[in-house]
Amino acid sequence: MLRLAPSLLTLIFVLGCTSSPLTAAESKQPNIILIMADDMGFSDLGCYGGEINTPNLDKLAQAGVRWTQFYNNAKCTTTRASLITGLTPRRRGNLLKPNMVTIAEVLKSAGYRTGLSGKWHLGSQAPHRPSDRGFDHYYGLLDGACNFFDPYYPDPPFKGGRRRVFAEDDEIITEFPPGYYTTNAFTEDAVDFVKTSSKEPEPFFLQVCYTAPHYPLHAPEEDVARYLGKYQQGWEQLRAERYQRQLAMGLLANPWELPAPDPEVTPWSEADAHDWQDRRMAVYAAMVEIMDRGIGEILQALEDEGVRENTIVMFLSDNGGCAEIPGGEDPSQKPGVMETYTTVGPGWAYASNTPFRRYKQWVHEGGIATPFIVHWPGKIEGGTFNRNVGHIIDVMPTCVELAGTTYPDSYNGEAIEPVEGVSLLTAMKSNETQPELNERTLYWEWNGSRAVRVGEWKLCWDKKVKEWELYHITTDRTELNDLANEQPDRVKEMSAAWEAWAERTGVKSN
Repeated sequence: MLRLAPSLLTLIFVLGCTSSPLTAAESKQPNIILIMADDMGFSDLGCYGGEINTPNLDKLAQAGVRWTQFYNNAKCTTTRASLITGLTPRRRGNLLKPNMVTIAEVLKSAGYRTGLSGKWHLGSQAPHRPSDRGFDHYYGLLDGACNFFDPYYPDPPFKGGRRRVFAEDDEIITEFPPGYYTTNAFTEDAVDFVKTSSKEPEPFFLQVCYTAPHYPLHAPEEDVARYLGKYQQGWEQLRAERYQRQLAMGLLANPWELPAPDPEVTPWSEADAHDWQDRRMAVYAAMVEIMDRGIGEILQALEDEGVRENTIVMFLSDNGGCAEIPGGEDPSQKPGVMETYTTVGPGWAYASNTPFRRYKQWVHEGGIATPFIVHWPGKIEGGTFNRNVGHIIDVMPTCVELAGTTYPDSYNGEAIEPVEGVSLLTAMKSNETQPELNERTLYWEWNGSRAVRVGEWKLCWDKKVKEWELYHITTDRTELNDLANEQPDRVKEMSAAWEAWAERTGVKSN
């Protein structure tokens, strides 16, 4: 069924589940909604220091918990695989293997109705489709990116000119009506799922994966117009203003020094076509605002159906702001319209990831730090910052605990890999330090960049620099004071741990 449009914004996580003989609102199991934005930076939301209009997420944060040290995998595919399995990525072959189980599969076994609206990006053919991995309902993009106004519109020549795969359940969709916009369509489908599921006796799990603000930059002109001219000050000034707001709101645990621009960033004073640059960021901002509106509609549906109190909602992004410029930068291409395929570029991505270094595909903090908002009325104290260390692999065990079920040793006749994450439920309900979260070892790798964090220490390998850098992440989270030469034994120990993890999980060391 083709879908029109209700409203816009990027990706988030919302948790909610119910199970009762009456309705989802009365179930002892909470409904779980998991919302995720795509390629959105750490500081883009108002509640994380941004100037973009995001009132719904801001209210969600004010009434819930904002995580300050939450991590993804720096890349769309690996983040989605880790999020849904509770495992760090296994890169040999498909990311979803028979010896893995998904959140949807576990919760469905525990009596939940399961739905996914939006981007999948983990396979478009059996046995790797959402319907093959536990989802009762699916609507959205099976690929990684598409035209927002017409998902079947072919990519430009520099992207191969191919058409993207879009589907409802297992039926491929190739025609989209006038006025279509993916962000609104994903919202509409999610709202429908909430309304339908709320009337059923089972609790529900809904994953909403927006493609906003991933390129191509597309948004209706009326939304773009509100931001035109607001970015003429340039990316350095935007980053400085966001940093000051982060300090003022208490988001940053320490007043870490703000790093200089990344090597790929041209100074604003030397950048060409300021009006075009301003429009790029205006379209990006509009995409985020539209996503936020959509999230507001989902929250309103929970309210209208009487299930808000029994629904836990989580929101995050799949990686840091994206500096990629496939096809190069061409000011003759107007950002925002269906016929062009433009990106936000390194300068604005640098501002999006305030106060951190680097961006998507790098595993310095700018590539892997994400906003993480959790809201559960009456169960989680509102208006707080949580400074425990969290990771997307923790979402699976959190959902398992919320559902009152167990993570399986076997599924469909396959022995299942043990979950690697830790439930965040206790940490969500308390601001107290959780040693099991903060003292553990976490690993990352993408395209030659690698990192390992052990407690307060983080070891990074930049794919361009090609040497290990060591940071005391508590006092230097903006990664400016490299201590590798001062602590060679620590570097040796942590790099050996990373190599062992890479060997165990099949990661190629570049």
